[in-house]
Formats: sequence, C-alpha cells, structure tokens
Amino acid sequence: MRSDRTKVTEQDIQDMYEPVEEAPEKDIELPDTETIRAAYENVSYMDRMKKSIISTTNILIVVAAIAILIAMLFLPVLRIYGESMNGTLVSGDLVVSVKGSKFQTGDIIAFYYNNNVLVKRVIANSGDWVDIDLDGNVYVNQQKIEEPYIEEKAFGEPDIDFPYQVPDERVFVLGDNRDVSIDSRHLAVGCVTSEQIVGKIVWRVWPLNKIGPVH
Repeated sequence: MRSDRTKVTEQDIQDMYEPVEEAPEKDIELPDTETIRAAYENVSYMDRMKKSIISTTNILIVVAAIAILIAMLFLPVLRIYGESMNGTLVSGDLVVSVKGSKFQTGDIIAFYYNNNVLVKRVIANSGDWVDIDLDGNVYVNQQKIEEPYIEEKAFGEPDIDFPYQVPDERVFVLGDNRDVSIDSRHLAVGCVTSEQIVGKIVWRVWPLNKIGPVH
C-alpha cells in the first residue's frame, strides 16, 4: 500500500531555520596612560587636600585653645559693675586687664575683694603718705597730684585718719567717683595686696563706640 507521507530530508530541516548572524564583538577602548595618570593625580590631590584640611583644622583648634588659655591667665576680660568708676568706666563696660606687679599713680587696677572683682585707681604705693583735704584734693608725699580723670572731687566719708601711710607690699586705691566709691579710705576695703590684684586695666572692648585704651 502506498504511503502519502512526504519524506523530510536533512536539507528541508535546514531550510526551515534562518541562519542567525552573530553580533560583532565590540572593541573595548582602554584609557591611555595620560588619562590614568590624570585620574590618579586627581585622587591623590583630593586625598592630600582632605588631610591638609584636617591638619589645619586641628592646628587652629590648638591655637585657639592656647589663645583662650593665655587670655584667661594673662589678659582677663572683666565686666564693670556699679558706679564707683563713673567718669572713666560705667556699669556694663567690658575691659581687658594685663597681669603685673608694679603700678604707678593713676593706673587702674582690678582686684579681688570678698569673691568679687573691684576696679579702682592706684593712688600710692607701699611706704607713701596719702592725704586728702576736705575739698577732695589728694596729696602723695605732700605733693598734690593732678587728677584730670575726676569729674567732681569729694572727701567722702573715710573711716581712716589722714595723713595715712600705705603699709608694706600694698597699694592705696580710690574710685574715680569719689562721693560714692568704697575704697582704701574705708577699713572695709583697705589697701590692696599684690595677691589680690588681677591686673592693670588697659583697654575697653565694649561698647563698640568706646573701644580704646583706658586712662
């Protein structure tokens, strides 16, 4: 009996499929030496810059800490309270003081008194004789001193006898506002020892419109 099925040859099978073309391989372009060197130098530069910034920041922190320490030890900044120095300094002023142990008549100093810091003007040193007449004129070793910083002279209400000799290793101080100041004219304060002294007032830093040396 005759078969109706068609014989499929190998060629017929191959003809049923279209040939698939392989995609061409792409050439990978490698960066040249100059590009690699530039990239490396850029990374190295950024790394050096980062290290430099960190190092500089650390140095600035150390310098700032040292500056603050020096300021606290040798250049204390003080705030003025009260009215005893009116005419020269007023309440609220910020002033800078300098450490020292030798002071002249007319110097303004800050010193400790009963856990407070007072600011007064040096009038005389140890061994000097101080006298004040009823008009408020001040004499040191029988010589009247000029006080252009005083707005109004006053004898005040002293509880020591004049003439008065300043004890050893002490200084006699008065406030510029003589009528209200409590100072070496009063036994409550007395003369100031070197251990009490914070420093000499040299500069006002506040308010801004009054920045400058203090006389």
